[in-house]
Amino acid sequence: MPLEKVKALSIEVGMQNSGLATSLAGTAFSGLAMATVPGAVFSVWHNISGAILAGFYRRWKNSGENEK
Repeated sequence: MPLEKVKALSIEVGMQNSGLATSLAGTAFSGLAMATVPGAVFSVWHNISGAILAGFYRRWKNSGENEK
């Protein structure tokens, strides 16, 4: 798989997992409002860590790239 796709998938999968956790908690535990809080906190963390990871990825050179 090309490196660009690996980078994109690594961020996208984490974002989808945290959204899914929140949605499933709300569906499975509809009577417990606090059940969605861990997934919501995890979503916030993914937004922060995803931005940091994107910054690292932006500076990461592909092994086949020539230096400019």
